[in-house]
Amino acid sequence: MGEQRQIVAFGGGGFSMEKDNTLLDDYVLGLSSQERPRVCFLPTASGDADHYIVRFYRAFDAARCEPSHVSLFRRDGGAADIHQHIFASDIVYVGGGSVLSLLGAWRAHGLDTTLRLAWEQGTVMCGVSAGSLCWFRNALSAFHGEPQLVDGLGLLPFSNCVHFDCERDREGAFRRHLLDGMVAGYAAEDGAALHFTGERLTGVVTSRPGARAYRMRRTDAGRVDRRALPAKYLGMPALRLAA
Repeated sequence: MGEQRQIVAFGGGGFSMEKDNTLLDDYVLGLSSQERPRVCFLPTASGDADHYIVRFYRAFDAARCEPSHVSLFRRDGGAADIHQHIFASDIVYVGGGSVLSLLGAWRAHGLDTTLRLAWEQGTVMCGVSAGSLCWFRNALSAFHGEPQLVDGLGLLPFSNCVHFDCERDREGAFRRHLLDGMVAGYAAEDGAALHFTGERLTGVVTSRPGARAYRMRRTDAGRVDRRALPAKYLGMPALRLAA
């Protein structure tokens, strides 16, 4: 899959949100053709919080991958040349936090261009919360209070909304922005992830039974159509007890 452009956008989940549930993280590791893929963590949206970086290294141990990180807010950035380091990675994993702060820092350091080029050359991109929103043309962020519209990197020409099941105001705000002209897109609940190959959604995978993702668009009648997408649960199916 090295030459395919891939993005896995978590609605919520992964090592930072699901203790002892590695299904989404394992899924991303499995997308690399390398036996021990080089996984670079970008904790920018959290201000490069030390505890977040520590949790990443615990989750992505050296027995199954080559973990690393790039820090923009520390004197020791984690790599001598952050751009070349990203180009040399098989997977880039972006953490949660403030997507506004993330995008501002990336653009100031030129990482917006670097990440696009790395994605085009086959590096698998993934992330949770802010690390999911960043890849889209438009995104709905509620990190600083009321949900607000954010312009992302635009690798994917859609809109995106995360944590769709656990924050009450998000769906209403997403619907309002769609009616106001925001591009059609997707919404994902915690435990659900959208897998794109190129600009095409090729699947929805979940780490929790029943987690959902939706296609959201404005109709010609001036309404918002919400369509649940087929999803594949990555865990073992529940055993049925004999009657």
